Amino acid sequence: MQAATTREKGHGRVERRTITTTTWVNAYLTAWPGVAQAFRVERERTAEGVTTVEVVYGITSLTRATAGAARLLGLVRAHWGIENGLHHVRDETPREDRCRVRRGHAPRVLASLRNVAVHLLRNADYPTVASATRAMNARPDLALAMLHAPPSNSA
Repeated sequence: MQAATTREKGHGRVERRTITTTTWVNAYLTAWPGVAQAFRVERERTAEGVTTVEVVYGITSLTRATAGAARLLGLVRAHWGIENGLHHVRDETPREDRCRVRRGHAPRVLASLRNVAVHLLRNADYPTVASATRAMNARPDLALAMLHAPPSNSA
């Protein structure tokens, strides 16, 4: 078993994350070929005097040599960057969660269009996607010009 702990302060809260990893259960996890480690992450969060504890379990194909406990804890933490960087933006700016389209291919098509819109808005000359959205709402001609503009890089 290996363990690692991190402690962070910010946004009016203190968070402590502890990960415990093991390879002992790998032989029992036959439903997941390639499993190299199992782990348990305990998140303790204190905000405004109230402490909450959340425990999650996971498995990974990363070996201990590739990702020890400390690195694996960082990878688990970085995973939330996807949620905060894309999904949260899609939830808040185009209000994806409020969309009631549920049939056929329409939900997937709309999600793809939202991804394109977020990408274009991120590459516009505005500090945030929200400020770019407000600018485009006020001046639709800017949005049309952005759609017709040549790509800024050809990678």
